[in-house]
Amino acid sequence: MNACWIAVASAQHVRRGRQDGFMQVNHGKAAPLRRVRPGDGIVYYSPTTVLGEKDGLQAFTAIGTVREGDPYQGDMGGGFTPFRRDVDWAQAQETPIKPLLERLEFTSGKSNWGYPLRFGLFAISMADFALIAETMGAKLASTSP
Repeated sequence: MNACWIAVASAQHVRRGRQDGFMQVNHGKAAPLRRVRPGDGIVYYSPTTVLGEKDGLQAFTAIGTVREGDPYQGDMGGGFTPFRRDVDWAQAQETPIKPLLERLEFTSGKSNWGYPLRFGLFAISMADFALIAETMGAKLASTSP
């Protein structure tokens, strides 16, 4: 695994991407997806279940590995053609973030732990990726030491 990332989207959107084998970030923008490379690890964090609702979900909702290929445009209808990357999603359980806050490098000791999540996509350490994968019960060979 080259790099590890957290992407942010509502659980409803993540579940659709997980079902169809793709990821989208930042409302379908291409530029963030160009930073992600085949073989990179991806974890989705969902602040809510449905976009625009404030249900306090705050959970990791998907984890996987980016597949070969470049970003491409998908057709969601109504003229919306967001950029995507294909992902091999692991079987995993959705897991709340709060029990991990003091154990994750990007959140530990930070009262404003949610700040980096506002960017929609950011790099995390392999240690954080491995901890999240373990907590989600994901079987990813690339997280093994």
